[in-house]
Amino acid sequence: MSLNYNNDQEAVDGLANAYGKLRTEIGKVIIGQDDVVKTVLTSLFSNGHSLLVGVPGLAKTLLISTIAEVLDLEFKRIQFTPDLMPSDITGAEILDGNRSFVFNKGPLFSNIVLADEINRTPPKTQAALLEAMQEKSVTISGHRHMLPKPFFVLATQNPIEQEGTYPLPEAQLDRFMFNIPLDYPSYQEEIQVVKETTTDKKVELANILTGEEILYFQQLIRKIPIADNVLEYAVTLATKTRPNTDMATDEVNNYISWGAGPRASQYLVLGAKANAAIQGKYSPDIEDVKAIANYVLRHRIVRNYKAEAEGVTEEQVIQGLL
Repeated sequence: MSLNYNNDQEAVDGLANAYGKLRTEIGKVIIGQDDVVKTVLTSLFSNGHSLLVGVPGLAKTLLISTIAEVLDLEFKRIQFTPDLMPSDITGAEILDGNRSFVFNKGPLFSNIVLADEINRTPPKTQAALLEAMQEKSVTISGHRHMLPKPFFVLATQNPIEQEGTYPLPEAQLDRFMFNIPLDYPSYQEEIQVVKETTTDKKVELANILTGEEILYFQQLIRKIPIADNVLEYAVTLATKTRPNTDMATDEVNNYISWGAGPRASQYLVLGAKANAAIQGKYSPDIEDVKAIANYVLRHRIVRNYKAEAEGVTEEQVIQGLL
């Protein structure tokens, strides 16, 4: 794909075209899960990380490895376990044959990193990954090592109710742009999944975008203009989630302990820009903010005991605000 566009509108058209091709290629392997695929790609073009939440067996790992393949990026998978140490993911300094220390890079040094079952490892190891997500670098023995660009973490998490898990603290969850729930496929989709995966059929996937092109489109997203009323809508939406403030609704005051911080406002704007661009729109509107609001806010608001006792979910509160 050529990056010699005459103007930004042409570049947005190029992004929308590339997005369509990506969906087609990914659809050769991933059946259904349309919203999940769209949201993961939206976060990638926004230069954000995503957390995929669902029970085992919903093809979370297959989805991520397929996206890495069609994007022609280096992909590493880290299986998070209770005995995983921070150095197992970041790397460590080792003695070479000349008796001097050299840095041996860990699997974190890749373009797309799958943190599989991130909530099965203790907080110390979770924190090592989340530091790298924020700073795009790791520091070992006082030396800073930059991670490759683009750098994108896709973490999977099983529901917290399952045994042997360490739930991610809210402050660490805030590092993820999107929290994406995965549900079971429909009956017809499951029939198709079983039909496709129980034969020896091989699927060849084409590379659609290079790392350089992804970086270009990530920069393009930031250049896209946004109207003041749309930006104000996004900030107002995040502000309304904060209990006992001027904008908080009665529902928020009754059911929420902590609301979303300023990072939520930033991600609502960036996500809206990317959501508009992949559809070929040069500027986002309020509908683009609404389209990604649930994914941005659901892991950034904390329910209180009353909400849990009455069965009020984060999604219900967010829908009330929308």
